[in-house]
Amino acid sequence: MYGGDEIKITPGMQRYIDRNNEYLARRARYIREVVKKWKFDTIAVHGLYTVEDAVEDYQGSIIEPIFMSTAQAFRDSDEMAAALAYLIPSWTYSRIANPSTYYYEWTIALLEGYGFDGETSCCSTSSGMAAIMTAVQPFLVHKKHHAHEPRNFVATAQCYGGTYQQFQVRLMEERDIECRWVEDPTNLDEWASKIDGNTRFLYGELPSNPGLGFFDVQAVADLAHSHNLPLICDSTVATSALLRPIRHGADLVVHSTTKSMTASGFGIGGAVIARKGLVTTIDNEALKNDFSLYIKYLPNRDYGPNLHPMQALMCMNDLRTLRSRMDVLSQNTMKVARFLQTHPKVESVEYLGLPDHARHELASRYMWLVDAEHDEQYGRPVNRYGHMLSFCVKGGPGPTRAFFDALQRIWRATDLGRIKSIATIPAISTHQQQGEAARKLAHIPPNLVRLCVGGEHPDDVIADLDQALHKAKS
Repeated sequence: MYGGDEIKITPGMQRYIDRNNEYLARRARYIREVVKKWKFDTIAVHGLYTVEDAVEDYQGSIIEPIFMSTAQAFRDSDEMAAALAYLIPSWTYSRIANPSTYYYEWTIALLEGYGFDGETSCCSTSSGMAAIMTAVQPFLVHKKHHAHEPRNFVATAQCYGGTYQQFQVRLMEERDIECRWVEDPTNLDEWASKIDGNTRFLYGELPSNPGLGFFDVQAVADLAHSHNLPLICDSTVATSALLRPIRHGADLVVHSTTKSMTASGFGIGGAVIARKGLVTTIDNEALKNDFSLYIKYLPNRDYGPNLHPMQALMCMNDLRTLRSRMDVLSQNTMKVARFLQTHPKVESVEYLGLPDHARHELASRYMWLVDAEHDEQYGRPVNRYGHMLSFCVKGGPGPTRAFFDALQRIWRATDLGRIKSIATIPAISTHQQQGEAARKLAHIPPNLVRLCVGGEHPDDVIADLDQALHKAKS
């Protein structure tokens, strides 16, 4: 597939190819006939790790083994040649793949593709930032093979500070690849006005960190596809338990699995999930047919942003309870948001679950607790809006810092998505480097606090916020 035409296939290689084609056909049939019929929670718990895998290959281990090995040994030269020509599935070297990361990728691809009729695949990365780099770089190659070829892409200005730095500094300032920022992602005309013949993709973060930006995924995907361009979505904050953009037309989804997916906070990870058969103006059939496999075997093989197998399994253990955890954290956050909305020391609150929020109706069309209609507790579709909110403290930066420094139970850190509640001031932390003008573009004032509500009882979170707010004196 990725070089097989350049190598002579021996009879010994063909035997390995035939045997592995049978394996791939069995796995595809198992996914189609068994796994695709499971509910979300069952997929999250089991993924593609079966009793047969455990008994036949891993001495009956109930939990997926961690393969702490740099490389794979081969039976003979024929198997090695077939594997290195990407003619058979293998892992070869842990910079490229590893059995532990395969189980991680299969699970995440199935969760992100839950309810989607087509096929999805996933490539793991060492961080969320590596996932973004991995997702966008293949679309930014030169088509005409000369240095002055203009290239641009369109992205929401309301995004994580690291995303802004990668697009604005690493790509635009250092490589002269233009990022055209969309200030109001709910305005489809603004998206459309920034697309031209040199545009390579559209990129949006929703809900955005920290401003809770949102947009109409289906409408933006349709716009992108009308220009034969892919839509890439960062859905880190929502996770596949609340939002699955591929179901609504997006081509790729990126996650910092460090965050909401992995609530324990034990390590860094990322993932790129793609629909098979995506649209693009790039003339590369392997990229179009299976983007995740393409980037795993070629660009990421060369760049090396791989995920450690230990981290893959640690993330998977948190994924097993993703739906119930996001449900609880969302309910906790709603209660905290209502409290903050009525507090005399709070200027404004951004939380998509609040009925009077400007983007509440739009978010409510997309953000649903997966399988709530099949849950005995609910028995009907239920909106959930995630664990992240932001609010502005009255009086400006001084009172905001006084409030922040007075927190006793809520942790002061730049992290998010933890099982413990964490707060930060984006203007002096996650979005500090992008400067005042860019923060204004992204609607991040100096008195904005981002709060990610954890699994504590919400009354205790509210009590800590209340006592700290009362110390926020001008």
